[in-house]
Amino acid sequence: MFHSSLQQEEPDHPYWGPELIQRAVQKVSSVIIGHEEQVRRAFMSMLAGGHILLEDVPGVGKTMLVRCIASVIGCDFGRIQFTSDLMPGDITGTTVYSPHTGDFDFRPGPVLANHMILADEINRASPRAQSALLELMEERKVTVDGRTYPLRSPFFLLATQNPCEFEGTNRLPEAQMDRFMMRLSLGYPDMEQEVLMLERAQDRELNSLPGPLLAASEITTMQRSVLRVYVDESIKKYLVQIADASRKHQDIRLGISPRGTLAWMRASQASAFMDGRMYVIPDDCLTVAGPVLAHRLQLGFEARSAGVDQHEALQRLIRSIELPRQRTRKGGRM
Repeated sequence: MFHSSLQQEEPDHPYWGPELIQRAVQKVSSVIIGHEEQVRRAFMSMLAGGHILLEDVPGVGKTMLVRCIASVIGCDFGRIQFTSDLMPGDITGTTVYSPHTGDFDFRPGPVLANHMILADEINRASPRAQSALLELMEERKVTVDGRTYPLRSPFFLLATQNPCEFEGTNRLPEAQMDRFMMRLSLGYPDMEQEVLMLERAQDRELNSLPGPLLAASEITTMQRSVLRVYVDESIKKYLVQIADASRKHQDIRLGISPRGTLAWMRASQASAFMDGRMYVIPDDCLTVAGPVLAHRLQLGFEARSAGVDQHEALQRLIRSIELPRQRTRKGGRM
């Protein structure tokens, strides 16, 4: 790779990271036309070590987005089509008896063989199959027949679901929704973007997957750097104040969990890192608040009856708490 010499830099200070990630965002955005902000958020979530739920109608590029990201990162990619007859062993792996050896051999599933997994139409699987994802999403390991197997590092799960289709689907439980760092939606392109997409579709070279720009090991290096991005005490208190307010709000049945607060801080750190800063500012928190927090809020009956959605409820919470003032930062710009 053109930047291979940069891998010799200290892991704590990969000054090349933000520039390289921006190139990756631009390369993916050249294929996924009109969605650069969502592409940026997807990379942000990965740098923060989080999983992503892509919730949108069919045909807007959810699967292509995942394939492009995997191609740019140059990591092993696997796809699991979630269906009603999918079994947990189809995800994690199974133990099979071998008549030749007389022993039971473990055959690893796709989550153990790849850095990135696309869980396509995740809400079509049974609750039993969906539950197979809980351990691996949180603890980065799977347990099969009493034995534990670690996942590859880094590991990302990107799941898709169609919010407009209810027949033959199972609603994702709160415990699983809470394990997704971000929920993203691409939406339809505008007319100019769709015309550009049609023009590019006639050029096979322009329509092909982008080549690798970085390696999976470099993502791991940048993830370690994100953890070192400084977060001021006032910002930490602000995040907790929002979470606490969500748990006490009359319109909200289920508020932001401590896991959600931590995800918000990690995503804010990733936002700062991608901007070339080793410190978080309040704008970082606001930038990622919607994708990180909205899907964690469960509204009460009265709020839903009044037409309040999760994003509106979140904005009310944010407006109710004063933003911390930007203090003198520890660390600096890369």
